[in-house]
Amino acid sequence: MADSITDLRSAIEMLGEIDGQIIETDVEVDPLAELSGVYRHIGAGGTVQRPTREGPAMIFNNILGHPDARVIIGLLASRRRVGYLLGCEPKRLGFLLNEAVAHPVAPVEVEADQALCQQIVHRADELGFDVRKLVPAPTNTSEDAGPYITMGMCYAHDSQTGESDVTIHRLCLQGPDTISMYFVPGARHLGVMRERAEALGKPLPISISIGVDPAIEIGACFEPPTTPFGYNELGVAGAIRNEPVKLARCLTIDERCIANAEYVIEGELLPNTYVEEDQNTGTGKAMPEFPGYTGVAPKRVPVIRVKAVTTRRDPIMQTVIGPSEEHVSMAGIPTEASILSMVGKAMPGRVLNVYAASSGGGKYMAVIQFKKSMPSDEGRQRQAAIIAFTAFPELKHVFLVDEDVDPFDMNDVIWAMNTRFQGDADIITIPGVRCHPLDPSADPSCDSSIRDHGISCKTIFDCTVPYDQKERFRRSQFMDVDPAKWVPGFTD
Repeated sequence: MADSITDLRSAIEMLGEIDGQIIETDVEVDPLAELSGVYRHIGAGGTVQRPTREGPAMIFNNILGHPDARVIIGLLASRRRVGYLLGCEPKRLGFLLNEAVAHPVAPVEVEADQALCQQIVHRADELGFDVRKLVPAPTNTSEDAGPYITMGMCYAHDSQTGESDVTIHRLCLQGPDTISMYFVPGARHLGVMRERAEALGKPLPISISIGVDPAIEIGACFEPPTTPFGYNELGVAGAIRNEPVKLARCLTIDERCIANAEYVIEGELLPNTYVEEDQNTGTGKAMPEFPGYTGVAPKRVPVIRVKAVTTRRDPIMQTVIGPSEEHVSMAGIPTEASILSMVGKAMPGRVLNVYAASSGGGKYMAVIQFKKSMPSDEGRQRQAAIIAFTAFPELKHVFLVDEDVDPFDMNDVIWAMNTRFQGDADIITIPGVRCHPLDPSADPSCDSSIRDHGISCKTIFDCTVPYDQKERFRRSQFMDVDPAKWVPGFTD
């Protein structure tokens, strides 16, 4: 079924054939806080304030202030649903992406008549142009700095090398033709490209494609060192689909965009031009981020000057709730692939699986399932955890478990901690390491030993059994039967 997916619309159509994976409503909804407030209950999951749950994707067909728009949210807010969309068993998604990164299929440029994203064109020099009216970007909460594009595939190329890159950034609609763009310091390739262009006093042309094949959205979330500078993550999506991503030439800037996107914003990142992210609200807050807290609005964020907005006919806006399970899917599965790749090269066959858990937002926490096959494997599990920190520098906590523990079941992981772990012997701390600036506890105000905001103590929780004690820790063995004999249609 996943073989039929080429864009957002075919993904929606495929999910419509699977019970419980997508719903829609014609009841009017306000995109300002209300839309996300509804979906928080329906299916956000992740680190969202409780009550929440994992549920279906949802399409809103009646958007207040945008009579011709529809908005989809939660497309990737379920690991099972990501499995359907990528044609892979959910627990093997990290392996799928690992293979795709290793064998990318480069994107290709298509002719203008194949650029579905340019069926309707709005140019910034037209009377009454206002990106805020053309793009139905929601806010997550009433405190947000403004409407945010949360699923924009930002695409640009480097002025020095000509190499291209795609990433997802926090984009706030600031005015009729201005959008602010937040960069995590030192963590994104587009940030390097912007700085190089700015050093020359030149704008950086950039396209923002919204509403695309979910394989692109997942692939765009890889980070260094797995995908170093110069690696175009669109090749990951090409490998997943066994077909190159189609790009189209933009109409008002020297750049390309994703040809079958629902919306494309064409613009330029202006050199030496900054705004306060919350200049229109004064709340001091940006939007809810993946750790479950609302981010602080920086005093200086770069600005995109919008040149045009192009769309498909009857476009579908795609958005996410910042701390939802959707972020876990997009950030966490590439994290798993990165760890599998690097640890697999260092010690083949020992790591059986990796889960970037929901409680860590897909970034802060990983569970590594490690198999000790001989006495000399003792201690290698801790080496694997150290390598994981290198594979994904934003990782804060690693839980190590044995092969008989399901790393995707946090109850099982905590069981292993309670029965196979002693705090004075099995905690390994690595203090004073740069992690992620969105962790509010990584700040000198919380602990005077923290030298700068964003520095954390990385911690390993070794919940594995000593190799020479494995028989003593053998789990109770139950008869292996097929319950469908007694409960027809039952599946695990």
